[in-house]
Amino acid sequence: MTILCLCREQHHWKLIPGYAEAFRRQGVDFVCVDDTLPFDAPIEEVVRRSGVEPSAVFHFESAHPLFPIGLERLEVPTLCFHPDTYAFTERRIRWSAPFDHVAVFHPGYVERFAKRGHPGAFLLPHAVRREFFVGPGPQPSFELGWVGQTSGPVYHTRARWLPILAGEFKTNDWSRKYTVEEVADTYRRSKIVVNIGRDDFPQDANLRVFEVLASGALLVTSLPTELAELGFSEGRHFVGYRDPAELPRLVRAYLKDEAARSRIAQAARERVLHEHTYDQRANQILDRLKGARGAKQAPARRWPESRARLAALDFYAGHGLRQCAATQFRLIAGHGFRETMEGASLLARAWLRSNRAR
Repeated sequence: MTILCLCREQHHWKLIPGYAEAFRRQGVDFVCVDDTLPFDAPIEEVVRRSGVEPSAVFHFESAHPLFPIGLERLEVPTLCFHPDTYAFTERRIRWSAPFDHVAVFHPGYVERFAKRGHPGAFLLPHAVRREFFVGPGPQPSFELGWVGQTSGPVYHTRARWLPILAGEFKTNDWSRKYTVEEVADTYRRSKIVVNIGRDDFPQDANLRVFEVLASGALLVTSLPTELAELGFSEGRHFVGYRDPAELPRLVRAYLKDEAARSRIAQAARERVLHEHTYDQRANQILDRLKGARGAKQAPARRWPESRARLAALDFYAGHGLRQCAATQFRLIAGHGFRETMEGASLLARAWLRSNRAR
């Protein structure tokens, strides 16, 4: 089996290498595209330049916004990944129309995709690279660990509370950037790791919480949390808080109670390494592609060409690719009133956003 990935591994250095290695361990040939292609290249040219005959084509949300024209014409199954499903969900649903399968990383969104006419969505939460978390671990040298950005309009809560916690507990240098290997090592060196999520989506079961759960450190995260919808239990796999003001007290309590801290952390670690690794996720995807659910389900396969191009135009406009969007509009205009009007609106908004950014 050969999977053609529509970007290179470095274009999403956290997610794609984990999947690439997991598929390769399964004997799958995981091939990445030539990233010199135009973002709106025809899918036939993308496949030709890859030098392979793919069994499936994968599209990851990444720093390389290649969205080939004609994906809905492929004879092989296609799959797109939406890690941040909660952001711009309606647009993500439109962008997913040319794909047979849609991996959504958060509970509740499969139903939203289905309600909006895409039957191919399935839940695929974040996972960990098992090789980073197995074997004898280092002795904990940090009372409290943290890795992640603190600047930006959706991170006010963590930007406020992390300095307070760092002032009371021994922590790693959370102001610097870390490689994925360093992230795992930092968590394994920590007794406790707090998760202070985005202000606009604090319940997020993000990559951080899975890596902490796998590390053997105690996860302290905000409530409510998507972890509860994924089979994890407060008090058994993690400790929850409802107000960040509780954090200093909780950290102090579990630093003193080593038995409780170790019991919860070990239960979490065993569960994640058994159920939430990239190997498990790769197997889930392969089973889906090979089974009855692997049938062609992309809504755009039944659409007229102008409507399929509108989905591509929406993607380009949303990613600031004005020229690609304009090209699609010229090919859409006059080939359906609805598509022409929607395309004009999307193109106008894209140009307005671009001019404001300048």
